[in-house]
Amino acid sequence: MKEVKLIAEIGWNHMGSISLAEKMIKAAKRSGADYAKFQTWSVKNLKPGPWDNDGRRQIYEKAELNKEDYSKLSKICKKYKIQFLTSLFNHKDYKLISHLKSSTIKIPSPENRNKDLLKFVSNKYKNIFLSTGAAKISEIKKIVKYLNKNQVTIMHCVSAYPCDDKNVDLSRIVKLKKITNNIGLSDHSSDILSCLFSLTHGISLIEKHFTIDNKLPG
Repeated sequence: MKEVKLIAEIGWNHMGSISLAEKMIKAAKRSGADYAKFQTWSVKNLKPGPWDNDGRRQIYEKAELNKEDYSKLSKICKKYKIQFLTSLFNHKDYKLISHLKSSTIKIPSPENRNKDLLKFVSNKYKNIFLSTGAAKISEIKKIVKYLNKNQVTIMHCVSAYPCDDKNVDLSRIVKLKKITNNIGLSDHSSDILSCLFSLTHGISLIEKHFTIDNKLPG
């Protein structure tokens, strides 16, 4: 069986608080995670959308990080001996993290057909974790052409929050393995059953959303 790495998707759950982010990083390490993952975006680059009316834009504004914040998070990760990782939503926002000297980046599902972003990260990073939520197999095959197959780990993902166990569809991993053997799972279900069953498919990476308190805002 392949060695399986674990990603704790902290995302924006820190709500802009570096001290809260540190508590989450520490807890992620204690829980056995290999990566503490965040998200990189600029509110100014958001296009108009449903997030303008459902409260998400306010969350984005509060949780937005600057270049110095990412430096702090990277140093905190080193302190607790866990790897820093972030999702990049726009190649223009690379300037926020370009100084971190990281060899690994995550492409989130909403951007998995963003050709400009894919081409950009393929020249900047050695390892690319690619979420495939809402993408057809035919689309994923086209997406991978913009990346070196040796660079990318394709992550099976169902874009539902949370995702019911009946909709996880782990059988899709079999189809993804025809594209590459580097396969992971970005799991949005509320338990760990999907993660456990996915191990039988020979995956190498599991991502789960992570917080220290489900009652926290965000």
